[in-house]
Amino acid sequence: MTVAISGGAGFLGLHLARRLLAGGERVRTLDVAPLDDGPLEASVEELRGDVRDPGAVRRLVAGAEVVVHLAAALPIQASRDSIFSANVDGTANVLGAALEAGVRRVVFMSSTAVYGVPDRHPIVEGDPLVGVGWYGESKIRAEDVCRAFGARGLETVIVRPKTFVGAERLGVFEILFDWVRESRRIYTLGPGTNRYQLLAVEDLVDAIVRSFSAAGVACEALNVGAKEFGTVREDLQALIDHAGSKSRLTPVPVWPAELALRALELLRVSPLAEWHYKTAHRDSFVSTEKAEGLLGWQPRLSNAQTLIETYDWYLANRGRVGAAGMTHRVPWNQQALGLLKRLS
Repeated sequence: MTVAISGGAGFLGLHLARRLLAGGERVRTLDVAPLDDGPLEASVEELRGDVRDPGAVRRLVAGAEVVVHLAAALPIQASRDSIFSANVDGTANVLGAALEAGVRRVVFMSSTAVYGVPDRHPIVEGDPLVGVGWYGESKIRAEDVCRAFGARGLETVIVRPKTFVGAERLGVFEILFDWVRESRRIYTLGPGTNRYQLLAVEDLVDAIVRSFSAAGVACEALNVGAKEFGTVREDLQALIDHAGSKSRLTPVPVWPAELALRALELLRVSPLAEWHYKTAHRDSFVSTEKAEGLLGWQPRLSNAQTLIETYDWYLANRGRVGAAGMTHRVPWNQQALGLLKRLS
């Protein structure tokens, strides 16, 4: 079958495309950025364009049986209008074109940012949706769009992943790995005794692929995250120990750090957004029972294993990573954090 992927040049899109090609599927991608991957460029039908362009989206979905909608504006130094335009209007374009083209099922990549900062865990799919910042709010609105099209007969599956990590994931994790490699202090908001669930990208890809044909998932939302995870301090220490680094975990008081990070964000001199620092010192983990039951899915890697494997990829490929930017596939400009790094 033909699977169409919006945001196909992103970190998750590349991993998904490779998995689908290995399984013998035909893959078409749409992105504003190039794939920049020789083997994939030779194997997929690559379209360049924006999900806010109805014509580009119609070309993407034509003849596809399944559409995976990954394209989104990240919450890093983007305006509210640009985030809502890409994440809400873009989703409406994709679903509208899919319905018109007779696509069987659309898998929409949402986020656990839709839950805001809850006070009880594990988070389940029926918990209130309140969002954190413009990004979380936009994902809630985009989920509403999915449900509206579901009511019109389009099968939509909403996937809410925890922060996913793996080979080629840079962004904020490249900053962490850089500091560990150089044996800098690693700062935690608060003591680091909170439990923060991550997700291996290959486990996320497996859940997505299983959702193509699973029964009983149309118009459902599914949480996905690692099964095994410790506290922030435990998982970071496991990474530091594996790296043979002299980095020391250093807690900082929560409220002064939050105020400082908020000010730096507003001044556009920090790569961290509200979602990062509002949740970093709190428990943040979801129940995956629903996804496990409906998809027959089981996550394979723990937080610590995922961080370690990604760090090893980073070391092996550090010399060829792209220029600093603001996507998950390129290093982020550390901006004001660079000064903190020099003092650490």
